[in-house]
Amino acid sequence: MSTAANPQQSGASPEPAPLDWVDGQEAILYEHCGACGKATYFRRGFCPRCGATPVAVRRSAGQGTVYAATTVVRAPSPEWKAIAPYAMVLVDLQEGIRILAHGVPGLAIGDAVNIGWHRLGERLIPCAEPVASSTQGQQKK
Repeated sequence: MSTAANPQQSGASPEPAPLDWVDGQEAILYEHCGACGKATYFRRGFCPRCGATPVAVRRSAGQGTVYAATTVVRAPSPEWKAIAPYAMVLVDLQEGIRILAHGVPGLAIGDAVNIGWHRLGERLIPCAEPVASSTQGQQKK
């Protein structure tokens, strides 16, 4: 039997889960396994490679390279139809995870990008921008 305290038995509140873009926060969170070094984007609470627990939740710097790009012409809903056609990209982030994001028009495989954010209605959406464009935008502020 374990001697570690169980938060539910001791009356302590468990720590709140960190928030990211799906919760309206401008952040991309991922898990990192201290045992084998695997980084995973979909948070599970354990390492899918070696099964270790716990895993650390880390925040991505949002810098990466376009792995694949496409243009969505047929939007899935009226809300999305208003902005169609729009670019979608898979981005390999420097931390070793791959994410799906909107992209500015003209992105190509191999382009260096930063992940920025835009809103569509109440939704916060990751948007890949070329590194040069992102740097210029930050200097204008």
